[in-house]
Amino acid sequence: MQNLFKDYFYFSRGEKRGILILIAAICIVFLAGYLISAWQRREYISPDDMAIQADAEQEYEEFIASLKEKEQHRERQYTTYKKQEENPPVILASFNPNTADSITFRRLGLPAWKAKNILHYRAKGGKFRKPEDFKKVYGITEEQYSVLLPYIHIPPEDTVHHIPQLYIAQNAPVENIKYAIGTILDLNRADTTELKKIPGIGSGIARLIVGYRQRLGGFYQIEQLKDINLNIQQLQAWFSIDPANVHRINLNRISVDRLRSHPYINFYQAKAIVEYRKKKGSLTSLKPFSLYEEFTETDLERIGHYVCFE
Repeated sequence: MQNLFKDYFYFSRGEKRGILILIAAICIVFLAGYLISAWQRREYISPDDMAIQADAEQEYEEFIASLKEKEQHRERQYTTYKKQEENPPVILASFNPNTADSITFRRLGLPAWKAKNILHYRAKGGKFRKPEDFKKVYGITEEQYSVLLPYIHIPPEDTVHHIPQLYIAQNAPVENIKYAIGTILDLNRADTTELKKIPGIGSGIARLIVGYRQRLGGFYQIEQLKDINLNIQQLQAWFSIDPANVHRINLNRISVDRLRSHPYINFYQAKAIVEYRKKKGSLTSLKPFSLYEEFTETDLERIGHYVCFE
């Protein structure tokens, strides 16, 4: 049986090669047929599709043509506008050369550069006071001036020559009125204006007095003006002092920095007061500091007018 199978199905090497070539040829034929069919299907366009494509192409060409026509129309309009802008129609009418704008001058027949010259002349302070002044503008020809002369209108107010006032009169400052002898001011209430009315006191001294008064909290006697190097013999007849107007500081609440800002208390004295308060409690008087080397009797006497303990 095996030998019989070999007899029927045995092929030589040449026969095998021929069979393979035949199979390859059959495959190529089938593949070529498939490719040709597919290509034909793709390339084939029905008559209806061709008509639709033709209509689309025609519509596209008409659309492009309409765009070109609109663009040409806009260009013609722009060209016409530019010509009208460059050469506007001449309209002769009455005008004031001192107030007319460039459009008015263009409508009167003047080119743009001449209108610009007129505006430049006015910007520099030029003024047309009579019609003859108009022909002095650079570029205005005799012919143009003759045509425009009947239409030049200059109002009366433009014909007046305004002479600049070189000197401006100023009212002479009124000398400060001084108080009469016998006038008495409260030294703790008078402001700089009132102080300047006292003979011998000017703006500088008035500001000096008010500034020192603010730092102190008020004056308790006229002699304190010596602290700022003022002659009290000349001033004491003009002032009275109300001790009730002196501002006092509470030694049980105030800080070191605030204390040392007072003209009669230095840093070491301020520190001593605050340290004493921290160690021994609230103060009721300045007597404990009479034993401190930081304080003298004079210091304590002066400070006493400016402190309280409540």
